Formats: sequence, structure tokens, C-alpha cells
Amino acid sequence: MSLLLCIIELFLCSFSRVQVLLQVLNFANVIASGLMIWKGLGIVTNSESPIVVVLSGSMEPAFYRGDLLFLTNPSSDQYVTGDITVYKIPGAEIPIVHRVLETHDVPAKGKKRLTDPPTQLLLTKGDNNAVDDIQLYMGLDWLEKKHIVGKVRGFMPYVGYVTIAMNDFPQLKYALLGTLGLLALIQRE
Repeated sequence: MSLLLCIIELFLCSFSRVQVLLQVLNFANVIASGLMIWKGLGIVTNSESPIVVVLSGSMEPAFYRGDLLFLTNPSSDQYVTGDITVYKIPGAEIPIVHRVLETHDVPAKGKKRLTDPPTQLLLTKGDNNAVDDIQLYMGLDWLEKKHIVGKVRGFMPYVGYVTIAMNDFPQLKYALLGTLGLLALIQRE
């Protein structure tokens, strides 16, 4: 702990108060920009999480653990058998990436007009799993559109291992974030 205090003291002695304030504001600007980009992607793709990481091997050989997936969720699109979706069940923390196995269109409840689209029900299954996902639905018989986070539109293999490593080893996450924060603060322009 004393090493950290020495670094902070050295840092504060080498900068004027104005420089320290500018560095802190620069760091806050970087953080705010990242959050705005994330929210902007969410709005453009109509997805609460436009980028996700594959955490298990249930979709092999299509996707492997650590692959980074890019999602969209257009409100007008209907899902078809074979689409790869990411869904989240209420009460579950982690979204699941699986393929649509079956779809069923049922008349919307309280349908007011003939042009109202039917409610689409989905059944999914991981490519590497022996059975469908009904057991994962926590009492639901089918998935509905409200459970879908998005449809997979693209991927980057293995890039998500950084996220997996930071979740598996929290010390790595704090060390990386601390180092980045320190570098942002001591960088002189």
C-alpha cells in the first residue's frame, strides 16, 4: 500500500493542480465516451446488449467459447428456424446464445386490428446440446420476443477471451483497470 501512496505523492508533486484537474477530466471524458458509444450502439441495433461473448461450448462448431458476437434486434423482423439468437430469461443473470429450433405464430392477445402482427413463440437449442432449451426457460413453455436480446449478425473469434479472463480472475480486471486509469492520469499531452 505504501508503494501506491508514494506513486500518488510523486504524481501530485510533479503536476500543478490545473494539470491534475485536466488529467482527471480527460480520464472522465474517455469513460463517458465509451458509455455513450455503448448506449448509441444499443439504440441503433435495438438491443440492450449489442455485443456479447460466448461463455460456453453449447454452440460449437458455429461459435466457440470466447467468440465475440454482434447482435441486432429489429422490432419488425420475425425469427425463422435456424436463426441464432441471444435470449435472457427473467431471473437469469447471463444471456444464452442458441439456435431457433421451432417458431409458432399465435394471434396476439387483445388484437385490435387485422393488421396487428401475431405473437411469435420460439423454441431454441444449442448446436452442441442433445435436447432443446425448455429446461432453461424457468417454467416458460416458449420464448417470446420480449425475451430476445438480439439476432447474431456477425462475430469475431476468440476476442472475448479478454472478458472471460477478467471475470474468471477479478484481480486481473482490477490491475488492468488500475493501470489504464493511472496511465490516463499521468500521460502528458
